[in-house]
Amino acid sequence: MSNLKFKVQPGGQLNGTIRVPGDKSISHRSIMLGSLAEGTTEVSGFLQGEDSLATLNAFRQMGVQIEGPSDEGRVTVHGVGMDGLQPSDQALDLGNSGTSMRLLSGLLSGQAFDVTLEGDESLSGRPMRRVTDPLAEMGAIIETEADGTAPLKIRGGAPLKGFHYEMPMASAQVKSCLLLAGLYAEGETCVTEPAPTRDHTERMLNGFGVAVTRSGDKICLQGGGKLQAAEVDVPADISSTAFFLVGASIASGSDLTLEHVGINPTRIGVINILRAMGANIEVLNERVSGGEPVADLRVQSAALHGIEIPVDQVPLAIDEFPALFVAAACAEGETTLRGAEELRVKESDRIQVMADGLTTLGIDAKPTADGIVIQGGTMGGGTVYSHHDHRISMSFAMAALCATAPIEIEGCDNVNTSFPGFSDLAARVGLNIEAYSS
Repeated sequence: MSNLKFKVQPGGQLNGTIRVPGDKSISHRSIMLGSLAEGTTEVSGFLQGEDSLATLNAFRQMGVQIEGPSDEGRVTVHGVGMDGLQPSDQALDLGNSGTSMRLLSGLLSGQAFDVTLEGDESLSGRPMRRVTDPLAEMGAIIETEADGTAPLKIRGGAPLKGFHYEMPMASAQVKSCLLLAGLYAEGETCVTEPAPTRDHTERMLNGFGVAVTRSGDKICLQGGGKLQAAEVDVPADISSTAFFLVGASIASGSDLTLEHVGINPTRIGVINILRAMGANIEVLNERVSGGEPVADLRVQSAALHGIEIPVDQVPLAIDEFPALFVAAACAEGETTLRGAEELRVKESDRIQVMADGLTTLGIDAKPTADGIVIQGGTMGGGTVYSHHDHRISMSFAMAALCATAPIEIEGCDNVNTSFPGFSDLAARVGLNIEAYSS
């Protein structure tokens, strides 16, 4: 594999108006539900990143006719109904996408045919028992490797029974997996979450005609229903927006507007945390698009200060912490994160990898079992290693805005999994970034 690198010159500011690519979570789910629906689902704003394309290609492999995506992210999904998927003659390769693997493990547990889910080296090291164990309680038959990792071999024809699952830790992927399996289960399936997690699956199921009910922290649906095709307008991804929110906050003289950003209340932890640190973020032109709240976000540079990150915000910002660690490094004082052990089993161990990189750049960053303690300080330059984790690469690119010397980032190949065109868009608004292969 060629080693894509970023080299970013220090300083600069971010100015202008941009729209980042579509939300990855919603893009995945639009293909999954559109494929199982009766009728034709039209999607706009679909994220053409490798992760969501892995989901799209998996359903093509299972006989679903899908047109697109076009330049504007237009996709037409010709639904085959709940029982219309066809067996694939080879394993479904889901690349680097944990969302694809965990959600499909639920959706495919109720099919009549056998199927194998596999992924790249990174995905093959990520924990899957958190979905395969509760699925087994529903009656699914899934084989994993001895350590509970992929490939996952799902046996077809296993009758599923609805059940009530109390999640030991907050995870939208586990919740979504079990609700999708619940579509094929006899009776009612309920999931109780210990803290709120993103609710795109519930919103979209409702939009496709399946009644999902919530009572407090308990979410339920009845099996045996049908999905009706719908239109899905995918908002800009707040996780991709996060890099620019941090960059414009830490770069003096910045004034940046980000258009049509999804501001689902289960996803806005990054805005809440940055505001608590003193960031100047305005939410403008709020509206609802395809059942999801969206708005334009204007961010101007501000003097940030360290905080103790509220534990209740952790599930609402779980993917944005690499960028938030950069904000903490450029803030005055100490920032402490606790209750985020989930970060250690993402595409990389994000706590350790970010701590190592920040330390290389001269920042005092001490990892803990479930978080990190960062002392704001003067950021130098140097070479950091992303461990082929897209969010690490983009976070360190933004760090150069408050650095005193160039930052070189190794292993940026996977940026295209979530944010195709990142370096070009960042350069357009003022980041002095060069992408090259070696």
